[in-house]
Amino acid sequence: MKVLVTGGAGFIGSHVAGLLMNEGYTVHVLDDLSSGRKRNVPRNVPFHRLDIRDPATRALMARERYEVLVHHAAQMDVRYSVADPAGDLSINLGGFLNLMEAGRQHGLKRVLFASTGGAIYGEPEKAPQTESHVLRPVSPYGITKLATEKYLHFYATQYGISYVALRYGNVYGPRQNPHGEAGVVAIFAQRLLDGLTAVINGDGLQTRDYVFVRDVARANLAALRYDGPSCAINIGTGQETSVAALLALIQEAVGVSTKVRHAPARKGEQRRSVLGCARAQSTLKWEPTVSIQEGLQETACWFASQWQP
Repeated sequence: MKVLVTGGAGFIGSHVAGLLMNEGYTVHVLDDLSSGRKRNVPRNVPFHRLDIRDPATRALMARERYEVLVHHAAQMDVRYSVADPAGDLSINLGGFLNLMEAGRQHGLKRVLFASTGGAIYGEPEKAPQTESHVLRPVSPYGITKLATEKYLHFYATQYGISYVALRYGNVYGPRQNPHGEAGVVAIFAQRLLDGLTAVINGDGLQTRDYVFVRDVARANLAALRYDGPSCAINIGTGQETSVAALLALIQEAVGVSTKVRHAPARKGEQRRSVLGCARAQSTLKWEPTVSIQEGLQETACWFASQWQP
């Protein structure tokens, strides 16, 4: 089975590409390296440096005839989406449609989509938030993720291209970029190693569901093997952790304490997010295996190995 992983030089995409390759799939990676890094691409995996909006992607898909699209390429910064909704729309929806229009004409059969399990729901009416929770995104980023899921339904009904939309919690782990990608774990770890003050936006009591990247890669493999009806599935832990508590755990993992400064809360970001993952367990036979303590320890060790004074 021939698979194209977009965003495959990035944090999550590279872990997914590596696992699929190890499981025997024929994997190609497409990435524009705006935030990803070429060294993240698994060895011997063909790499295509392209923006997903580039018309050249259509020629690539016509030539290679990928059966599966694993779509991780995205603009993922909520703040950017609030500041430039049109730019966010161009990448997250326009780029996706560029790929899908080429794919439907050249043998695409299945899509795994990296959706969001936080921004797509908005502020919770109940917690944990299951897939049946009302969809009420409060940022353009969340809106484009929701719109992409709706377009996936269109392509499934119109062209028979099946899909699984994986609604991720807050993914963290090795290779996360503290400068170019959204990720508070990476940002805190880097600042601690650099001896800088940790900055918490708002009061620090906002919560997220932090899920380790290796578990997320396993969820993609399970979704690729899943042969049931198209659907959206939460991928998280069912546990919520406040930003303040997260910082304390990272300080323990890194072995460094730091001063804390509070900045204004970010526009477009919700107060609380925690995911119900019963559907992932029942349909994909997937559940997280890495505790936040274990995951942060492995992440801290990776950042320490990369750190340069």
